[in-house]
Amino acid sequence: MVNIMLHENATLVDVKHEVLYRVAKAAFEGDLDKAEDRIPYEIIPGPNPSFRCCIYKEREVVRERISLAKNRNPVTGEPCHNTVQILPAACEGCPITRYVVTDNCQKCMVKKCQSSCNFGAISMFKDKAYIDPQKCRECGRCHDACPYNAIADLLRPCKKACPVDAIGMDENMHVRIDDEKCIRCGACIMGCPFGAVSDSSRMTEVIDYLLSDKPVYAMVAPAGEGQFGSGITMESLRDGLKELGFKDMVEVSLGADYVAMSEAQEWNEAYTKGKKMTTSCCPAFVHMINRHFPDLAKNISTTVSPMAATSRLIRAMDPEAVCIFIGPCIAKKSEAGQYQHIHGENADLVLTFERFRQCFRQKRLN
Repeated sequence: MVNIMLHENATLVDVKHEVLYRVAKAAFEGDLDKAEDRIPYEIIPGPNPSFRCCIYKEREVVRERISLAKNRNPVTGEPCHNTVQILPAACEGCPITRYVVTDNCQKCMVKKCQSSCNFGAISMFKDKAYIDPQKCRECGRCHDACPYNAIADLLRPCKKACPVDAIGMDENMHVRIDDEKCIRCGACIMGCPFGAVSDSSRMTEVIDYLLSDKPVYAMVAPAGEGQFGSGITMESLRDGLKELGFKDMVEVSLGADYVAMSEAQEWNEAYTKGKKMTTSCCPAFVHMINRHFPDLAKNISTTVSPMAATSRLIRAMDPEAVCIFIGPCIAKKSEAGQYQHIHGENADLVLTFERFRQCFRQKRLN
């Protein structure tokens, strides 16, 4: 198989999918422990780099992606507590100076940028002003003061994308995620152009279940029908899932019907009492309320999510069932396992369509 990383037009998605494919293939073949050391060299044979400064950094990025594919923190090797993780080797490629003086600078006599800075970070050079990144505290006053809009705000894309200000920097200006603020929405993952923020995966654990004698059921989100091109139906997905090793598939839209009915009844009761209610279906939304607007937590519906409702339905039919949710949302990974201490009434694990597609690919299933 020709390495996609050797093509100069390979994208971040191509790299990510190639790592997931090879991890899935090795896991199904029972060879993952040995393949971990081999995969970086298979994907990055060298001698010339394709997307970083050198092949050694490229291989390190691949190693870190393999760790995430196994739900392991790339630095500590421990299981990931937060689904959203930083790839240190990839993060180092991001510009670390937020405010930069552009060629629009006229080196004006008023020097509003310099006088607005309380930290002495701005100097006047021959052609234009200069901001010392060691002194700059990223307050933005110079950016606001410049009459020529000559100071560019290069706020890191991940930080800019985060809706709850959970992205910060350490002393070396490398990104850190505040787990207590993070709502697991994945906006920073979509925002980072270097792929330095990514989600961990339980894919290898799902494969272990599929290779076992346990009855494994797939619960596919309604979005599944639009993920694989025209002509692909839920019935054809069921056929593919059975080829992959699942015992059967249940559509999560069935659980959503139960949830819609329950929430409607709950809302009606609240409305008659003059109380406002919010849905409980989205784990990122629930995280946001609980962590950032705790006074509103009492307004969240007590109805479980469609994923949990579908799990309950499956286990009512087969108490030994292992329930795997397959959908587009990474926040569902943080929901999996909830309520298990009560009756095991939620999905055991979650696969995004991205990981699911690579499982199909390694089995050569169309």
